Amino acid sequence: MASRPLVTVHNDQGEGAGQCRMPAVLTAPIRQDVVHFVHTNMAKNRRQPYAVSKMAGHQTSAESWGTGRAVARIPRVSGGGTHRSGQGAFGNMCRGGRMFAPTKIWRRWHRKINLNQKRFATCSALSASALPGLVMARGHRIQEIQEVPLVVDNAIESISKTSAAVALLKTIKAFGDVEKSKESRKIRAGKGKMRNRRHTQRRGPLIVYNEDHGVTQAFRNLPGVELANVNYLNLLQLAPGGHLGRFIIWSKSAFEKLDTVYGTWRQQSIKSNFRLPRPKMVNTDLARIINSDEVQRQLRRRRPNGHRAGQKKNPLKNKQVMYRLNPHAKSTHRAEALRQERAKKAAAKKN
Repeated sequence: MASRPLVTVHNDQGEGAGQCRMPAVLTAPIRQDVVHFVHTNMAKNRRQPYAVSKMAGHQTSAESWGTGRAVARIPRVSGGGTHRSGQGAFGNMCRGGRMFAPTKIWRRWHRKINLNQKRFATCSALSASALPGLVMARGHRIQEIQEVPLVVDNAIESISKTSAAVALLKTIKAFGDVEKSKESRKIRAGKGKMRNRRHTQRRGPLIVYNEDHGVTQAFRNLPGVELANVNYLNLLQLAPGGHLGRFIIWSKSAFEKLDTVYGTWRQQSIKSNFRLPRPKMVNTDLARIINSDEVQRQLRRRRPNGHRAGQKKNPLKNKQVMYRLNPHAKSTHRAEALRQERAKKAAAKKN
């Protein structure tokens, strides 16, 4: 999680024009498992029901020939004079038959998600967007920008022309991510290209604003660029595909409003019954904690010349152990071996 107390605010010239405090939500714990679970279930809520026709595979008159004809008892098309007559029908193993377990539109398409879990996932996605390593690992081109998170003054909310939006992105060195998205536009593999999903394209920067004075109209036509109101942030935009680290460009007022929307560990959020997730550990460097003087001072000293218990061996299976316990056993074993040898020689002479 990010730990800087202050973040630089950039003007339309790309220069520092002040500072603002780092919102507490950007230092929340990052839970990849929660984000993945919530994203998977949220993505299911946009699906449209589909099913095959209930008549598919049954639009023929077919009847089984029964037994005694040396053929399978599958229903067969009646009639004659054509290749179709006598062919198997209806079954999922037949040509022209119905599928196994035909799909129905009353499948459980949508998923209910715990509200606190959704809020936790959103906080984790926001926190991950403040870490340059995660943003770059997601594939965003942020090598030339000044700082992450990237905050621009409120003039960005008043931009109404796309040319001015492009000029601003070039000034703050964020246009490379838009070009990356534009170059990634490809024709989709598979049948989706016939179903109004002809192209695929990588995601670009996400513009988060507080008030829309033309910003949505200015940025909406840029490839890969998405916009969101700070009051209605969506996990599907903050972590596309369930992958953390979306590149976000904040307006100053939206950035400052995060503490109001999500609260801090001392200030209540405007969301009802919501507390900002608190990290389990402030310092996650376990090796440093364990090796610190404070912890080592409380540990028991290492015992010198500690006695180590030997391995216990079974004297019935281990002769050396048996001889140590019972010295006479060696003579007994020797006498038994000689007796067996004499008996073997006697048996050999008799034969």
